Amino acid sequence: MVMIENFKLIKSSIFFSKNHMNKYFLSILIIALAFNYSCNPKQEKDQQKKILLYPEKAKDMNIYEVNIRQYTPEGTIKAFIPHIDRLKNMGVDILWIMPVQPIGEKNRKEPLGSYYSIKDYTAINPNFGTLEDFNKLVKTAHENEMIVLLDWVANHTAYDHPWAEEHPEFYNLDSLGQLQSPVADWTDVADLNYENKDLHQAMINEMKWWITEADIDGFRCDMAGMVPNNFWDKAIDSLEATKDVFMLAEWEEPKIHDAGFDMSYGWELHHMLNDIANGKANADSVVAYLKKDAEKYDSTAFRMYFTTNHDENSWAGTVFERMGDAYQALAVLTATIPGMPLIYSGQEAGLDKRLPFFNKDSIDWSNLEYEDFYSQLLMLKKNNPALWNGAYGGNFTEINKEQNSSEILAFSRKKDNNEVLVILNLSDSIQSFKIDKRFTGITYQKASNSAMTVTFDDQQQPLAFDPWSYMILTKNSLNTK
Repeated sequence: MVMIENFKLIKSSIFFSKNHMNKYFLSILIIALAFNYSCNPKQEKDQQKKILLYPEKAKDMNIYEVNIRQYTPEGTIKAFIPHIDRLKNMGVDILWIMPVQPIGEKNRKEPLGSYYSIKDYTAINPNFGTLEDFNKLVKTAHENEMIVLLDWVANHTAYDHPWAEEHPEFYNLDSLGQLQSPVADWTDVADLNYENKDLHQAMINEMKWWITEADIDGFRCDMAGMVPNNFWDKAIDSLEATKDVFMLAEWEEPKIHDAGFDMSYGWELHHMLNDIANGKANADSVVAYLKKDAEKYDSTAFRMYFTTNHDENSWAGTVFERMGDAYQALAVLTATIPGMPLIYSGQEAGLDKRLPFFNKDSIDWSNLEYEDFYSQLLMLKKNNPALWNGAYGGNFTEINKEQNSSEILAFSRKKDNNEVLVILNLSDSIQSFKIDKRFTGITYQKASNSAMTVTFDDQQQPLAFDPWSYMILTKNSLNTK
């Protein structure tokens, strides 16, 4: 498969909000320097390529979650590394690595414990490998023009983290002066106290260690909203002083972006997708959600959408359990609405089992039956600026709603001269769809095969869509110019 190179062009207008001001002014400074010192057009262009900062640098990216324990029979970092070439060929841009640090033994949830019970922030779980292995993972990803985010657990530690003995003041203690869990069921972790400002700097130092020692590109921050914004604001500023980083918050509140996070979770939409698959929501539900989301979040805020992740797979069920025949249509939806699509480990292999959270059970890679499906979705996003993330993509515009069923979700996204039309039957029955007159007389390419074209005319008979079927059409994609 021919992969399209990332287009790293400087946009004529830079979108920014309060939390991106530092990056904005840094961009202006570097542009000025590049202008002053460039000797020829090629040199100036090379300088411009180097100044892109997040989130703009991730404007056309997608994200893939890596579960090291379950990824291979060995369950090691070293065993995962050979998969990076395959993921690059599939079109993956960002690797989110679930926590690789040692897991606490005190109050451990047997037999192997939770990744999110961190015993030592700046070490590698010996069951997963060594720091040298992790550095090789990062280096290999960078060689493949991918970036690496490490899962970060700032809200709590294992009960046997050294801080429990050395700095009990870092924790919220009970009435007897003992460590306590932040949530009743989280019995294997102790709650940290962010009213203690010394904890702020200690945690920042632990995060910066991974940037300086492993050259990672940012963090996915677990339960980010349970940690105060004043910490994240300070932490992200400090990280940015070391390296430009991409920050993903596991949280769904606009205020999390005020602290400098580039992307947040679309949990509400995810649960809506499950409801759609079970006939409890429809296309109108999606449109109402997207309208509300656009009003709540600044256009600079990236939103992450998904059909599954490690939590959902382990606790709520596989995509086939929750979504059944609707699964592929809903995956198309997450990849084409405004936001960044997430793929979880094994989805390209049709992962059809719940991976246990505290035990070992390897993914079966014998049949990559969904790899082409995901490759096409990721390439579709890369090749169509209309589908890019945040303010860098096109607006969501519903098509001809008045003449179509509430089970049909049809929309257009347009950026400059590039346009993508998406039509999805979000039901288990045949639905008809009539195109809007403004789309007639225009020739579109089928996303599944750009050599095949579709031209609607104003006498067009309604199209029939089988249950959970979809059509994606494009105009002026980057790969067809």
